[in-house]
Amino acid sequence: MTGWTTDRIPDQHGRVAVVTGANSGLGLVTATELARRGAHVVLAVRNTAAGEQAARRIGGDVEVRELDLARLDSVRAFAAKLTADHATIDLLVNNAGVVLLGPRRTTADGFELQFATNMLGHYALTGLLLGALCGARNARVVSLSSITHKNAHLDFDDLMFERNYRAAAAYGRSKLATTVFGVELDRRLRAAGSPIVSALAHPGLTRSNLTPRAWEHRGRLGQVIARLGLVATQSVEQGALPQLRAATDPGVRGGQFFGPSRLWETRGPVTEARLSREAVDPAVGRRLWAAAEELSGISYL
Repeated sequence: MTGWTTDRIPDQHGRVAVVTGANSGLGLVTATELARRGAHVVLAVRNTAAGEQAARRIGGDVEVRELDLARLDSVRAFAAKLTADHATIDLLVNNAGVVLLGPRRTTADGFELQFATNMLGHYALTGLLLGALCGARNARVVSLSSITHKNAHLDFDDLMFERNYRAAAAYGRSKLATTVFGVELDRRLRAAGSPIVSALAHPGLTRSNLTPRAWEHRGRLGQVIARLGLVATQSVEQGALPQLRAATDPGVRGGQFFGPSRLWETRGPVTEARLSREAVDPAVGRRLWAAAEELSGISYL
């Protein structure tokens, strides 16, 4: 494959980068490449033992900090400690995510797990780190979307899928919400005259650790489906390229969305991808932002 590669990542020395879900999959590749270019990388992970293993594998200037995006108290604690130790943050990659194909699960705060982890926790984290991002030069926030956002819809009367729960639809909704958040964040940063860039990316169909975990509850059938998925997907190194470009390419503009260029954006070289109509609707953005403020108790911009 040709196109944008990690060779084009500029020098990252002197920059502090926070990557959520950095102990495996797309997050591990992203953290590795940023550290390789000289960034001080914060591995924001739920499992710190796995994070320490990842840190040893990555090498370079990295640190591990505990963050459970499904718990707002954990998000607040993480942000408070991080900003106490780092006055400025140059890059926030909202990478962590969960995908479920089993029964509906809720968090300690009472939210549907996928929505809470994939969108609401990142909304809260971004707001709590905004002051540190404002203090940096050329700061950037990257939100990780999914091609599933294109077929999803936000039902503001039932954001947490309490009625007629379908796990795959709930995942798509959480990723649409993540995408709407990234676009609305860009609008609000521009309106505030902020130089912070909010960009988005999606990995296409990638062999991360999320899909096998999602099928664990289906036993042998789940194992077969997960193995078949290995044939249809691209490597995690290739899947991480869109978010790495969004995070590091000097030419990226606020609101840009990157993803694979081939086979309906499922794989291939990185290109500017298409956002769904609902994802870019300003009215949807305002409504989701208001909902996130109310649910999290965190307001900004």
